[in-house]
Amino acid sequence: MRLEWSLPLLGLLLCVVGTTAQQDDTEAQGEFLVEISGTTVTITCPLTEGSIAWELTGTKLASSETKYVIENHDSSPANVSCSSGGKKYELYLNARVCTNCEELDALAVTGIITADLLITLGVLILVYYFSKDRKGRASAGAGSRPRGQKMQRPPPVPNPDYEPIRKGQREVYAGLESRGF
Repeated sequence: MRLEWSLPLLGLLLCVVGTTAQQDDTEAQGEFLVEISGTTVTITCPLTEGSIAWELTGTKLASSETKYVIENHDSSPANVSCSSGGKKYELYLNARVCTNCEELDALAVTGIITADLLITLGVLILVYYFSKDRKGRASAGAGSRPRGQKMQRPPPVPNPDYEPIRKGQREVYAGLESRGF
């Protein structure tokens, strides 16, 4: 009975320890945060304490804040590094930016999707309504001829071996009688 309770508890304990270890590794690695908006690229250094020295493709920059903003980035690759107190983090930046793009917030995207769904639903209702109405009109005349092609005789048979039997005409094989063996 104790074994049944101890295995799930052991699994939960291992899961918690693994998650904690992953969080510690992420903090130890120090990851950059890169945000792109139009042609503006904002880079946040993982270092938080002290004065931060930024370097962009071998050129020292004047900024000493944790965030560095690149205005009018031209999508060319660049090596970015930030250092403080003997620690240095490097980043290879290959960000594609868009000069004529429009950014949409979540509310605008939700509105567009909702409008699209409502228009599609409206079209479906209209198609259903008109197709139902057409079926009703076509079958309204009880004794009238069906619409479409007029009833015609079938085309003549091209091979005389398969001519249809006419009234009063004897069949070709009518003279053969079954012989009992």
